[in-house]
Amino acid sequence: MCVVLRVCVLLMVCCISSVVSQSQSYGERGSDLGLQVFLRVVQNKPQENVVLSPHGVASVLGMLLQGAHGDTRLQLLMGLKYKKTGPYKMLRKLHKSLTTKSNADIVTIANALFPKDGFSIHEDFLTANRENFMCESQNLDYSDPQKAADAINEWGKNKTKGHIPSLVQPDMLDPTLTRLVAVNSIYFKGLWKSRFQAQNTKLRSFTTADGKSYKVPMMSQLSVFNIGQASTPGGVKYTVIELPYHGNSMSMFIAVPSEDTMPLSAILPHISTATVQSWPKLLAQRRMRFLMPKFTAEAEVDLEAPLTAMGIKDLFNEAKADFGHMSSDPIYVSKALQKAKIEVNEDGTKASATTTAILHARSSPPWVSVDRPFLFLIRHNSTGTVLFAGQINKP
Repeated sequence: MCVVLRVCVLLMVCCISSVVSQSQSYGERGSDLGLQVFLRVVQNKPQENVVLSPHGVASVLGMLLQGAHGDTRLQLLMGLKYKKTGPYKMLRKLHKSLTTKSNADIVTIANALFPKDGFSIHEDFLTANRENFMCESQNLDYSDPQKAADAINEWGKNKTKGHIPSLVQPDMLDPTLTRLVAVNSIYFKGLWKSRFQAQNTKLRSFTTADGKSYKVPMMSQLSVFNIGQASTPGGVKYTVIELPYHGNSMSMFIAVPSEDTMPLSAILPHISTATVQSWPKLLAQRRMRFLMPKFTAEAEVDLEAPLTAMGIKDLFNEAKADFGHMSSDPIYVSKALQKAKIEVNEDGTKASATTTAILHARSSPPWVSVDRPFLFLIRHNSTGTVLFAGQINKP
């Protein structure tokens, strides 16, 4: 495997006690919200590895949107930039486009709702999620938090091929108040179009965000890559490299400040789906020796703080949450959590696109080495959907 990514997004919905851009595709609109969440997270973790699925965040909010009413619904629509009439036909089309077998790379997206036994949930809500998100539904008994957590974790483990074995802790589930847990799972396995040879991987220096230098396994290959330079509105220049997967439907984009002394944080606020969409026009094919680290990174992100800061806040508020299209019971979201993991290594297709003439070029090609903190994005090219985003400070 070359790149394997897996993610689960969890939303826990609890009972409220009686005391209390139009031109963008729908893939880009949801990804844009997810990228804003990502940027708020990395702002608070400038020296850590962060991995997040923008599409996963949008997916689970889209599932809840179908049950939201009033201001809660309006906040979700504004954050997602969806039309008030509902984007469900387009979301169903997007889901099929991302997971179609015509993609040579493996993308598995699974959604599930876990209502409490006996919880009064509108059939229209379940039907809409089943039709638009291929969403499964399984009733659970939350009076036994351990047993309920085990069932949810088993589902997530199966959908991520065993790579995210635990999403829910029993103490997250209130045996009295928990009414529904909504989960989105994304698994991606991509093989490089032009693979890295394992024998070329060697220990080389990587300078982390705190200025310290470490030896890490750096992959290397001499080939033709799409590379170019972009600038932030403030004039900070950064280099973008595209690494296509063997099906050409997906690409990883690497972005790193062009100046060695410039921190990654200088370019991050500039990142949006519109920015990413502009990158291919700036890139040109260039023969070079490209070096980048092998890395594994995983992160758990609590989504409540960034979503609240972006104005999507009522769904977390016991007094204000309105999910009248989901249930007649007063409910709110008590926890919004995402876990993601990425592994990047040399492997690619057996039929490599690299030719002998390139591998043994007589001229001395330029070297491009990703040897300091960098941003990566994995994008479905035809829809503009950003499946994963990550900040790597220490491979």
